[in-house]
Amino acid sequence: MKFLKNINVSNKRVLVRADFNVSLDEQGNILDDFRIKATLPTIEYLIKNSAKVILMAHLGKPKGRIVEKLKMDSVQERLMEYLDVSITKAPDCIGEEIEKWTHEMQTGEILLLENLRFHKEEEENDETFAKELAKLGDIYVNDAFGASHRQHASIVAITKFLPAYAGLLLEKEINALNIILENPAKPLIVIIGGAKISTKMKLIKNFLKKADNILLGGALANTALHALGMGIGKSFIEEEMVDEVKGFNITDTKLHIPVDTVASTDTSGEKEIEIAPVGKTKENQLILDIGPETQKLFSRMIKEAKTIIWNGPMGLFEKEQFAKGTEAVAKAIAACECYSVVGGGETVTFIDKLGLVDKFSHISTGGGAMLKFLAGEEMPGLKALEQSE
Repeated sequence: MKFLKNINVSNKRVLVRADFNVSLDEQGNILDDFRIKATLPTIEYLIKNSAKVILMAHLGKPKGRIVEKLKMDSVQERLMEYLDVSITKAPDCIGEEIEKWTHEMQTGEILLLENLRFHKEEEENDETFAKELAKLGDIYVNDAFGASHRQHASIVAITKFLPAYAGLLLEKEINALNIILENPAKPLIVIIGGAKISTKMKLIKNFLKKADNILLGGALANTALHALGMGIGKSFIEEEMVDEVKGFNITDTKLHIPVDTVASTDTSGEKEIEIAPVGKTKENQLILDIGPETQKLFSRMIKEAKTIIWNGPMGLFEKEQFAKGTEAVAKAIAACECYSVVGGGETVTFIDKLGLVDKFSHISTGGGAMLKFLAGEEMPGLKALEQSE
């Protein structure tokens, strides 16, 4: 793989695939700009080295049509705020006018293209669309780790038409995660939460061979509890995953499930909340967080760790009443003397809210991408960069 910092970008049109897929409120305002901030070093490097910077990214799931709320205006405003430079936004991401525009750019100028996913060809990895994008640059830079597990035109097909390099953020992500894969300091602990165990099964299986402990929380732990025959009331589970969960030896001593839970009859946080040992959930209740004893158990193991991977909340953290488990885990990791990596939008947002971002060794911009990378699965975006050498 070739890297941006090893080439001369002076006076070149550098087409950067960034990950600006940030969370928005109903009005289209940015709720969490972590991914935008993470891309700033690459943009600043290009400006400093006299490049002409063309930024492209997707936002949300417009499914090939123009959605006003998902235009890149809010991203443009936030980038200008952080970089303190003028940024022009194009009305589209391809076309003769925009190509002409890129040729007339001066060094140090920045052009932000409109949402790539307004064209259905982006998600289809369409080569004709990729070729049109490639006309806008002399050099292609992938700085979108969070989208590099996707087989999309701006990630994969485009590398056939331009010299392709990894950006500073992408390089940083790969290096940080390779530390865990290649030679992690022991004990190594993997903490897995969130809703679906199906999306994290390969990671769990991969690290059952490598980790000293795997801690399961969140709604996905319900599927594990159900597989053990424990009562979980009306809690969400993935029924189709139960047999597979049983198949990877749920009683493995490395695998730790909650010993107590926080439950209620609904998710509002306004109904009566009960803490009970696992298996004692009432039929009309939902498990919505790990209990205090589980928090203590997980925190003790975290304290002894030298390497930690964390992906996914321990409960319905959006409600204060069910956020204590996730908060306990976050604070335990922040306090431990270890190499810690966290990924997943929800988890990162929560850590930021607690003001603990600087306490983690590496915060990944890609939840799904991080899972695939650590599970040893093929990453189309990284493979495309390697094949373009």
